[in-house]
Amino acid sequence: MTKTRPYEPVDNLSIGQIYEVDGNQIRIELDAKLNELSVVYAGEVYSVGQFGSIIQIPIGRHVVFAMVTRLTMKNEIAEENGTVQPKEDSRIIIADLFGEGVWESDSGEWKLKFERGVSKYPLPLQIAYITQKPKLAHIYQKDQGQRIKLGSYVGSGGVGCFADISTLAGKHTAILGSTGSGKSATTAAIIHAILNPEPKPEAWSPQIIILDPHGEYKKAFDDAVILSTDDGSLSLPYWLLNFQETIDLLIGKTEFVATSQTNIIKESLQTLRTQHLPKATIDSPVPYKMSGLRAAVEAKKPPQASKQDSHNSIIDKINVLLRDSRLNFLMRDCEEGDTLTPVVSPILQISNTPVIIDLSGVPDEVAGICSSAIARTLFNSKIWQTPEERKRNPILLVCEEAHRYVPNRGEAQYGAAQEAIQRIAKEGRKYGVGLFLVSQRPSEIDQTVLSQCNSWIVLRLTNEEDRNKVASILPDSLSGLTKMLSGLRNREAIFAGLASNIPARIRISDLEETKVPASNDIDYVAGWSGALISEDDLKSIIKRWQHQSMDKEDEGEGDRNGGNQPQQ
Repeated sequence: MTKTRPYEPVDNLSIGQIYEVDGNQIRIELDAKLNELSVVYAGEVYSVGQFGSIIQIPIGRHVVFAMVTRLTMKNEIAEENGTVQPKEDSRIIIADLFGEGVWESDSGEWKLKFERGVSKYPLPLQIAYITQKPKLAHIYQKDQGQRIKLGSYVGSGGVGCFADISTLAGKHTAILGSTGSGKSATTAAIIHAILNPEPKPEAWSPQIIILDPHGEYKKAFDDAVILSTDDGSLSLPYWLLNFQETIDLLIGKTEFVATSQTNIIKESLQTLRTQHLPKATIDSPVPYKMSGLRAAVEAKKPPQASKQDSHNSIIDKINVLLRDSRLNFLMRDCEEGDTLTPVVSPILQISNTPVIIDLSGVPDEVAGICSSAIARTLFNSKIWQTPEERKRNPILLVCEEAHRYVPNRGEAQYGAAQEAIQRIAKEGRKYGVGLFLVSQRPSEIDQTVLSQCNSWIVLRLTNEEDRNKVASILPDSLSGLTKMLSGLRNREAIFAGLASNIPARIRISDLEETKVPASNDIDYVAGWSGALISEDDLKSIIKRWQHQSMDKEDEGEGDRNGGNQPQQ
């Protein structure tokens, strides 16, 4: 008689007996009749003991699911436990329990109602079974809100992996992976999927801002708005900075006279802000002239002040900053009629295309201040919106190379950025600012920020310290999955957290070459097989180097200036 009830176990899919249950971990002794670690059922070949594969333990209409994390031998486990055991060649699967389901019938149609977490635990001597591919869809493809396809589940026969957009973007996501693992391509694939979900709602206009420290994402998004110091499209005037960012710019955090200098700047800055707007605070983004700040500090300088006096130190630093042509985007003096709107509107551009802020031309000593000003501007724009405005205009901030801006070390130049992104991580959800943290070194990211992420897409990690970091924070008590992180293929990842129906090993969707960020990898064979650079090429390189600009017009200007004078 043919079985029609899906909860009844299929003998041909049994793989062995449970012999130990330890919390959320079970150990299964494989049936000795399994000569090969594969089973054929209904024309499909199922691998036994593969990392990330899912096994089931039926309990009546209930079924408990576990994910395989290890395949070993019984005598090896005995040796690890320090016990002496006679020769034992039994094969053991170690798996982590992660969820359970119950089969329900509605008008003769059976459906598995799956939930994460386990309330009914299996017992020793119960039989474990392979989960058929058609039934995996009941687990993987849970109905949610507006979803995007990230890729497919490995070993599922092509079952698609979907994620809820609101959870993925609004509750913060970490995208982690070593260099060369496909981390940037994965990030681009997710952003493309958000921009073009299926089905696509009417008037779909996601607000996505990408902090791009290497200038690699503009290749992936043809219609993106690009803000860059190279062409002058990125403007972050000094008066946009709050008090702490101004202190970081003019003093830093290592000066032994920092306290006295801070007080001088605080008093002068407050005076200048309130001259333009009487109700302004010291943090208000109200325009003022840097020459005015210099004059205010000069006026407070005591008679016979030494060169090392705090006032002179501040004045000297202002003069140095104003002479640095690399900082024109930051230090251009305020003009009459300058307002905040034209500075903020390019960053907060309301359109259906992402805004890519290319920070590759920003000097390292001010990169933290700039990223802080951008992140804080985004957050403040939401604070001063009404609740209805926030609902209509949520923002996703993609922070590439996040370990640079929110390091777990007290680096002075990134202190302001750390505070700004920490605040988004802690409070952004309720104001409509989501966060994608993208990094190749999770062990170097600030713990506070990383712990606020509720979804995880972890690609190959070759560094043991990074794997241990992920293991310590991976949700669902599935830290055993980190054992496979060093062996993942390119664009394979462990997907876990609130946006994932279940933690699983997935393959990220392929992208056309034109939609992938520019790779920094150089093909040495192709490079060495072509013509050498000419002397004219070398001259052009030197001129760009001297001018600190990729602008072709600067090369011509170098010729007019004699070809060896840096731009002032």
